[in-house]
Amino acid sequence: MKVLIVANKNSGSFSPFVIEQGSSIAYEGVEVEYFGVIGKGWTGYLSCRKKLIKKIEECKPDLIHAHYGLCGLLANLQRKVPVVTTFHGCDVQSTTMLRCLSRLAMYLSKYNIFVLKSMPDRAGYKKKNYSVVPCGVDLSVLKPMDMEEARKLLNWNTKDIYVLFAGSFDEPVKNPLWAKKCIALAGNYKLVELKGYKRSEVNLLMNACNLLLVTSIRESGPLVVKEAMACNRPIVSTDVGDVRYVLGETKGCYITSRDETDCVEQIRKAIQFSMKYSQTDGRDRIIDLGLDIHEIAKKIICLYKQF
Repeated sequence: MKVLIVANKNSGSFSPFVIEQGSSIAYEGVEVEYFGVIGKGWTGYLSCRKKLIKKIEECKPDLIHAHYGLCGLLANLQRKVPVVTTFHGCDVQSTTMLRCLSRLAMYLSKYNIFVLKSMPDRAGYKKKNYSVVPCGVDLSVLKPMDMEEARKLLNWNTKDIYVLFAGSFDEPVKNPLWAKKCIALAGNYKLVELKGYKRSEVNLLMNACNLLLVTSIRESGPLVVKEAMACNRPIVSTDVGDVRYVLGETKGCYITSRDETDCVEQIRKAIQFSMKYSQTDGRDRIIDLGLDIHEIAKKIICLYKQF
């Protein structure tokens, strides 16, 4: 079986989770090729149609797997090769034209994958040709290591308290200003921006920080939370997406309301846990939930084989 993965490449490269999922699918014996979409807005995406048709003619895939609604719509502008589209959240949660175009992609696609159980209802999607399959975590890359060792490799102070912010400070949906305010109220802690790091460096960051802080206004199934759990890191997160379900009863992981006092309290609890126990048992929770990237790949391949 040959699969052509269609995904955004505006940054110059594919998102890490796209490559990781594609690689895990290839590891299971599926031949995988990629088509990167470069263009802004729906007109920019759709302008790539001719290049996509040419790619399809060249590689002759059995199936196209598109990531996000606009890529799904683009992939469906041809009707010879069946399309599976994965919806990751912002395409469904949007209240703009993006949501309308994403819904169109759902109805045109042969099959759909949603990363969160609530997404089909939120999108108003009534058909049954879909499955809920969250993004998996590469447990061979994201794994626990000694905090002091990780800090030495990053040239960090071994005595300071570091809090890893779950994203870039220039993403308003991540609520960075509120995170900075809560950290300032919590104590003399250093807030680290998760931006511009290679995947191998992300593992170091996770293990070097005392906790992961998620203050997002909305998310679907934030992969960074699963990655932190794979590294056995304490977590404080707002109740977004599937975070509450993924955390479960994991000690050292806390849900905060959007009240500053509550958030500060949860941050302090997580830091105390980190200082006392160092690590959580979050990795076991990830394994129990079947969120290892290779387990997810097997589920996706089973869906492919229907077509």
